[in-house]
Amino acid sequence: MFRWGILSTAKIGREQIIPAILDSDNGIVQGIASRDVSAARALADRFGVPLAFGSYDELLSSDQIDGVYIPLPSSQHIEWSLKAVAAGKHVLCEKPIAIKAPEIDELIAARDQSGLLVSEAFMVAYHPQWHKVTELMADGAIGPLRQVQGAFTYYNMDPANMRNQVALGGGGLPDIGVYPLVTTRITTGLEPLRVSASIKRDMEFGTDIWASIRADFGDFEMSFYCSTQMELRQHMAFHGERGWIEVASPFSPRDYGTAKVRLHRGSNNEVQEFRFANSTQYCLQVENFVRVARGGDNPVFTLENSRLNQRVIDAIYIAGETDEWAAV
Repeated sequence: MFRWGILSTAKIGREQIIPAILDSDNGIVQGIASRDVSAARALADRFGVPLAFGSYDELLSSDQIDGVYIPLPSSQHIEWSLKAVAAGKHVLCEKPIAIKAPEIDELIAARDQSGLLVSEAFMVAYHPQWHKVTELMADGAIGPLRQVQGAFTYYNMDPANMRNQVALGGGGLPDIGVYPLVTTRITTGLEPLRVSASIKRDMEFGTDIWASIRADFGDFEMSFYCSTQMELRQHMAFHGERGWIEVASPFSPRDYGTAKVRLHRGSNNEVQEFRFANSTQYCLQVENFVRVARGGDNPVFTLENSRLNQRVIDAIYIAGETDEWAAV
């Protein structure tokens, strides 16, 4: 079994990744690290994890750890991913893996030199609902794609939360705006040429709390909005000349509803529905990661893909500041 180490006791690790590893068929959680060893021990005891470390460096130096999951604040992702690679560990790092696209170059170089697997934790890339959307698009189920629309929102006014702290890489775009973008790129296999954006920032936090984006992909246009101060909503729709595809709970099905894809076609609006109620995208993600780390040729979300996605986010910020189209 692949021996995972978890860097920090962050919520996403507690609620999603650790349970996913425990449910996986090829990995175990071997150790948890925190700057407070008592917090690490408490979480380790909760999940029956044998090792607890009082520092991240201590975990990285352990020969009982094969790879690490990093759910630290976004501003620390590159730093600790590089340290983990230097320690000989495979790395699954929470998104966004970087604050700016060029930061990923050093990590790509470290990965290539070490031969280790380093991947950004875009769990949606492994969910069968998105594989179905990709399949439908490739089969021409809706004809030529003309419009993509998306939304991702939640409400969080906690000043202590890292999502509301600029210094930690907070903000709506890096936290949730990446999802409509990455799923559009994955399913179409295309990259946006330019973007325009309207962005609102919180007067106290300084983070972007609302953004409305247009992305020009050439043959089709994408528009989406995201917010950290609006009621919960997730939605994605792909509209073509001969039909449209709706993904009702596209990013966090368990929190926002059942994972399902609806294909609408014909003058009578005939609907074909595909349900994925039993799919657990976090478990699929960690299982796939282990297979690739062990030499398998399964598709994995690459750092090159991460860089392309972050380039678009960087361009969106520029467009929001200039109130003009920005090239990607």
